[in-house]
Amino acid sequence: MPISDELILCPKCHWQPDGGAYWECECTNVWDTFSSFGKCPKCGKIHRYTQCIACKRTSPHHDWYVDPPVKLPSVSDAQEQTPQG
Repeated sequence: MPISDELILCPKCHWQPDGGAYWECECTNVWDTFSSFGKCPKCGKIHRYTQCIACKRTSPHHDWYVDPPVKLPSVSDAQEQTPQG
């Protein structure tokens, strides 16, 4: 389940995530990306883009939060990389 009460919808097709663990990180962890604002809870990689389960199109993760807008910190390319260690 998302960690907030924000309305979350695919920006392309308006599919609404149901809290299921559908997204897989490169580290093989599968989780609900909206439960952690796109940050993998296993390896810490921040995913700036999210693919819709329904329409299969990819959008910036922050574009999914629509009501009211969630203020997410900017993520640099360096932060997006999986932390080592």
